[in-house]
Amino acid sequence: QVQLGESGGGLVQAGGSLRLSCAASGRTFTTNTMAWFREAPGKERELVAAINWSGEDISYATSVKGRFTISRDNAKNAWYLQMNSLKPEDTAIYYCAARSRAYAGVSTWTHDYNYWGQGTQVTVSS
Repeated sequence: QVQLGESGGGLVQAGGSLRLSCAASGRTFTTNTMAWFREAPGKERELVAAINWSGEDISYATSVKGRFTISRDNAKNAWYLQMNSLKPEDTAIYYCAARSRAYAGVSTWTHDYNYWGQGTQVTVSS
């Protein structure tokens, strides 16, 4: 059974930093695109960042460019989201996700991702 598990969420003041981690079990994702999405109350789930299998193709939401960094560690079957200069509008539940098809590219669409974590809450206070 494939499982993705997020960690690293919490409460932080505006301007602070958090690092989210996603660990996968049940299969390896060394040839798969991995991503972070978020869902704020009353809003649709949106892509925050995605990284392809080689790490050479990365996509960020406009609102987080220059502040967030996605990375992956294939040896650990894990990926990460470093979040700096956090703003209250970054408050949301953050989900890690992965595409099942090998060598598929980054995508902004939730339906292109086949595996999802349970989510971790990030709250940024003003």
